Amino acid sequence: MGIEYDGSAFSGWQRLTRPGEEDRRGEATVQQAVEQALSFVAGRRTDVVCAGRTDAGVHGACQVIHFDGPAARDPRGWTLGTTSRLPASVCALWCVPVGDDFHARFSARARRYRYRILNRNVRPALGRGMLTWERRRLDVAAMHRAAQALVGEHDFSAFRTVHCQAPHARRDLQAISVTRQDDVVEVQVQANAFLHHMVRNIVGSLLLVGRGEQPEDWVGQVLAGRDRTRAGPTAPPDGLVFLGPLYPAECGLPANVTLQSPAP
Repeated sequence: MGIEYDGSAFSGWQRLTRPGEEDRRGEATVQQAVEQALSFVAGRRTDVVCAGRTDAGVHGACQVIHFDGPAARDPRGWTLGTTSRLPASVCALWCVPVGDDFHARFSARARRYRYRILNRNVRPALGRGMLTWERRRLDVAAMHRAAQALVGEHDFSAFRTVHCQAPHARRDLQAISVTRQDDVVEVQVQANAFLHHMVRNIVGSLLLVGRGEQPEDWVGQVLAGRDRTRAGPTAPPDGLVFLGPLYPAECGLPANVTLQSPAP
């Protein structure tokens, strides 16, 4: 199932309690909301596994989950029934049957994020939960050039939080771009997987380059140093959207979460 959500009012994706336990007051999560809705449609408790967790305040354009449900529900019934039980900030986009060997997390070959920055003198009034604001003019070309030092398989220790629980920091960052459309600067990044706060820490460092506070080659130096204290600050969650994972075509998922074959 594909899930879209505005993460502003949630304490992240990950459920904060074990299955069947009472929710912690004031700590609503997207997973809790989805599991409660699915359980209602299924007529029994239904737990889900996601492609990638998101932090508090981070949004999801197409989070992918898998779950085991009774065959009596068709995909349209799952989609519409689940959405009818979800808060307005969350919806189910689609639902398709998959093989027993499919796993939302381990079957994914890549994951994609987008970070948007409103770069103008005046703070935003519209869409402020979907944008980070930067009043100083950013040198987008310098940010893009600096970011290319991150492409490839590296140890990204300099860009993960001290609370990251991943057993190692090596990740394959497949592509990263920094572009501008009028007053909006957009960072898009794709990797096989991400560390806790990795995208936000990368953006925080690129902002220092964009403001002229650090030279372009500084980002590569920070990466090589593997020292989190040398990198830039963690950028706010506002503006970060998990665009979704990518799976092999044989998984039979919609095109927006399927790896495209290279042109002949």
